[in-house]
Amino acid sequence: MNKVPYLMSARGIVKSYGPTSVLKGFDLSIAAGEVHAFLGGNGAGKSTLIKIISGQIDRDGGSLEFAQNRASPDGVNTSDENGIAVVNQELALLPHLTVAENIALPRRHRGWSVFNGGDARRIAVDALSLIDPTFAQVSVDRLVADLSLHERQLVEIARALDSGASLLLLDEPTANLTAGETERLFAVLRRLTADKGLAVLFVSHRMREIRQIADVCTIIRNGQTAVDRVALKSITDAEIVEQMGQAALGTAQASSRTQRRPRTESNGNEIGKPNALRVQTDGIDLDIPAGTILGLAGPPVGPETLMNALTGVSSAGRWSIARNGVAVTYQRPASAARDGVGFVSGDRSNKGILANLPIVDNLAASARIVGRKRAVRSDEMTDGRDLLDALSIRASSLWDLPASLSGGTQQKLLIARWLKLKPKVLVLEEPTRGVDIRTKQEIYTLIREMAAQGSTIVWWSTEYVELVELCDTVLAFDPDGHPTSVLKHDQINEAELAHATGMAA
Repeated sequence: MNKVPYLMSARGIVKSYGPTSVLKGFDLSIAAGEVHAFLGGNGAGKSTLIKIISGQIDRDGGSLEFAQNRASPDGVNTSDENGIAVVNQELALLPHLTVAENIALPRRHRGWSVFNGGDARRIAVDALSLIDPTFAQVSVDRLVADLSLHERQLVEIARALDSGASLLLLDEPTANLTAGETERLFAVLRRLTADKGLAVLFVSHRMREIRQIADVCTIIRNGQTAVDRVALKSITDAEIVEQMGQAALGTAQASSRTQRRPRTESNGNEIGKPNALRVQTDGIDLDIPAGTILGLAGPPVGPETLMNALTGVSSAGRWSIARNGVAVTYQRPASAARDGVGFVSGDRSNKGILANLPIVDNLAASARIVGRKRAVRSDEMTDGRDLLDALSIRASSLWDLPASLSGGTQQKLLIARWLKLKPKVLVLEEPTRGVDIRTKQEIYTLIREMAAQGSTIVWWSTEYVELVELCDTVLAFDPDGHPTSVLKHDQINEAELAHATGMAA
């Protein structure tokens, strides 16, 4: 059997979808015992390459070689035969099964073997305890369908860690984890790479995390190799951004704090302003005037209760919510939407994108709910083309499926649904999850413009730097989900947020 100098070596990988060429002869090599950062902008081809390496899709050309086996130049390798485990950007759990069943399932290589529930629970607890011991004890018997995005992300990562694979492909694994969970995951990866020789391909847009965990990096740009196996200590963040083709944003991002709109005031004298929002609970009494960007900081258990109450996903519970001095309680999301409350989820695959409907239907989804319309109208086509142009979304047709767009571009579609509706309140749940620097800046600009037009924005993010960048006021929650404090103006910095939430920045 032919040996290769790396655990995995991809050479000249080519992949197209119809007339769209995604990978154009891309090269990537991964060595045992290293964490390899795989970097590039949205739409550059990262997720496509991961799916090719893991055998989820065919490649059109090029070769893949593994230390254990050798795939034919035009063949498809399988993840089992080459010791690969993958966490995709869009999570791939089975919602009708329990957490234990999802984690233990990859160990079942024979369809008719007897399933041992006790063994499955033990396997799941051990795997989850690597990242979150508390969650491990309380979650193993829950259905995946009942989990939040944050919890599903933990289960997906635990399943990959438990697989015993020699190559772990992680596509935005920390996008919805807290700082503490991220550090525990990194500790596990460091131990497995050092002690077991595990190789990790790590995709992230968070430069701080990349510096924390990765040894080398490869950069993809427009489907081609821009940087091949460069040690991270020998390349600067600015050089990485430049090689990704996003250098023009470096200066814009650095100076955005000085160019941003002034922070609004938030006090009791302004509750009479149009579209004002008031939330009260557990000693918190917060008036939020129109045009405010309110940040929610902390692990998901706290922010989710408020977001669900605002959008009609669940009962208000301990929250008291008023709009313009009138108490409101929504029984379902459609009622909230018709009352001017929009919602954008970071969970594109489960709570956002309508995967089997074309782009035009995705853009018009919110307007149809609000207006109780079903059929595609001519003005929707006109509005759709206007929105694609305004958001710099490149699509050959409004009738294309969202799968033809990158994950970051799909996220812009979710925000685009609300632009023409001008919602009174827009609730954003990790809206920049898994998007690159350019797309983040575009989303920031959209949100600031909506706030300037009078929309009240409620923005939950696990990235403190994002809350510092955007928010006028931040409501902080502790790890148990209790609101702890309200931060304003100069109080909104990473150190204060870490103190208020009990979580590292």
